[in-house]
Amino acid sequence: MREEYDAKDEKKDRGPRKGGARRSGFRKKVCRFCGNNAAPDYKNPDQLKRYTTERGKILPARITGNCAKHQRAVTAEIKKARILGYLPFEKK
Repeated sequence: MREEYDAKDEKKDRGPRKGGARRSGFRKKVCRFCGNNAAPDYKNPDQLKRYTTERGKILPARITGNCAKHQRAVTAEIKKARILGYLPFEKK
């Protein structure tokens, strides 16, 4: 005899998802400015270098871990520092 088809049972039989192992080790990055109650400053180029690549590009928030508010502030301060000559526009 034919057994009845049950979609719920089929889902249980499947193995773990492809990216399942990666999710267990994922930890959300914390904004450094929120944790320290600090703000980015264009007069501190050593602090701002942390948020640029070696080619001079500004790193996105998903990599730096900044919140949206502080990522916008970091971007503005990097641009100010570049115009005033504290940071280079591009490293050669």
